Amino acid sequence: MKEIGLYIHIPFCKQKCFYCDFCSFSNREKEISSYMNALTQEIKSWEEKLKSYKIKSIFVGGGTPSIVPIEEMDKILEVIHSKFHMSESLEFSIESNPGTINKENLTYYLSNNINRLSMGLQAWQDTHLKNLGRIHTREEFLKNFLLAREIGFENINIDLMFGLPNQKMKEWEETLDHITDLNPEHISAYSLKIEENTHFYKLYEKGQLNLPTEALDRNMYHFTMDYLFDHGYEHYEISNFAKKEKGCIHNKVYWNNEEYIGFGLGAHSYFNKKRFSNTMDMKVYLNNISKKISPCVFEENISREDEIAETMFLGLRMMKGIHIESFKARFGFTPFKIYKEEISNFEKLGLLYTDEEHIRLTRKGIDLSNQVFIAFLPN
Repeated sequence: MKEIGLYIHIPFCKQKCFYCDFCSFSNREKEISSYMNALTQEIKSWEEKLKSYKIKSIFVGGGTPSIVPIEEMDKILEVIHSKFHMSESLEFSIESNPGTINKENLTYYLSNNINRLSMGLQAWQDTHLKNLGRIHTREEFLKNFLLAREIGFENINIDLMFGLPNQKMKEWEETLDHITDLNPEHISAYSLKIEENTHFYKLYEKGQLNLPTEALDRNMYHFTMDYLFDHGYEHYEISNFAKKEKGCIHNKVYWNNEEYIGFGLGAHSYFNKKRFSNTMDMKVYLNNISKKISPCVFEENISREDEIAETMFLGLRMMKGIHIESFKARFGFTPFKIYKEEISNFEKLGLLYTDEEHIRLTRKGIDLSNQVFIAFLPN
């Protein structure tokens, strides 16, 4: 059986973070029940198309999925477990924010085969949490993390963010010090990006956001790579670090350019040589589902040329890079056949390193990764 990943989008939040440009919104809890009903119907509609597939990973993201009441979450979990074939080694993740999880919902998740918890912390200092628009304190995070361990979660990711307004290097070092003391299986560490249509973007446009210099941002990142390596974490993707064999299976589906289906508002999919995405308009989504009309509003066919290019630049996000034999098995030739000049030029610039098995970014190449990725895009 072929394998595939599933993504399920829950757009509800208690409060929209100041940096967030995801398809999410706050103070609309009254819509949760009708949304979950529609989501259930959308998932059901894929039963026939996925009957020859085995589900290798499921990721419930948002938004803040952990604010959804158990009785509402039950609707989609019942359908998932009854309609699809699950891999024996299924990785089933759910995103959560401290302050929205408790003994009841953690116990419920674990008893329904949700075996990986992803917790959004972002910073250790309460001042930064407040300035980011987070709803929780450091103490609430600690309490929730320890509770998850007590309940039985053995695979926990913590999301962190550096390059924050007014953030000092010492504060980032303190964040990593305390988080590694907790010994989570996985750490995602991202540099803050100022996205349009966010509160931070408005402040940035007015010159009211005091961001670290690019040099300090890169120092924070390089410190992260060295510090986490010294504490037993493999740097397996540009922004992700994991204990042995705890790399996120679901995210590897994206980076290996494998198939996945996204359910819910604004969700994206890659299936049967097509990329497509759902509407981000709640009213349209609910109306279409009620009329048994697809909520998809965008679709494009992926040519062989597109697939090759996407496999290259997505694969280079992984620290092991492109496995040459796997690439050859997929396309019938090695990357050197069509990218020999690009690869050679980046090697000379010290951005790529190649050996008999892999093509990968160097440390310098990681910092300039966007320049590398662009070179592999189709003309």
